[in-house]
Amino acid sequence: MTDAMPHMDDAGENDDVVTLLTQQHHRIRNLFAEVENATGGDRAEAFRGLVRLLAVHETAEEEVVHPAARRFLEDGEQVVDDRLEEERAAKEKLSRLDDMDPDDPGFMPAFRELRAEVLQHAASEEQYEFPRLREKAGAQQLSMMATAVRAAEAMAPTHPHPGVETAAQNIAVGPMAAVIDRTRDAVRKAMGGKDG
Repeated sequence: MTDAMPHMDDAGENDDVVTLLTQQHHRIRNLFAEVENATGGDRAEAFRGLVRLLAVHETAEEEVVHPAARRFLEDGEQVVDDRLEEERAAKEKLSRLDDMDPDDPGFMPAFRELRAEVLQHAASEEQYEFPRLREKAGAQQLSMMATAVRAAEAMAPTHPHPGVETAAQNIAVGPMAAVIDRTRDAVRKAMGGKDG
């Protein structure tokens, strides 16, 4: 089975959010390769793991990292707006792929486009956002952000997403939407906010 999620016991070596998210970028790259090299049911399973990790990772960045970058970086608004535009484009492609059968002849070309966009996005974060955030935010803030991201990683869908009435919609939309909602709740709780 695909090991799509970071391990909670990595906490000691991931005391800052930049290290943690950079390690996730490596896992995402590995999962893209796993999907590319798999076939049939193995490809579908690897893709589900990739969707789950991308949903949790991007939601945690949106809830934890980007708001901090807006506060700490002089040009934080522009840096974050650029990353959010990249994320939006990737989510649209991911959503289209999520509706396709991995054996569909159009799946792999669209998948390769998604991979190129996601990896470019990760490189942009690692160049323009992460190192500058590490430089400007204190160790305690970075550690608190890592705690919030790890809390988000622990979340996974355990039931259908409310408002999704059909089984087909649940399969295509429910898991990703549920991961995003549960991740946001976990991040808010870890950061000291209220649930929901």
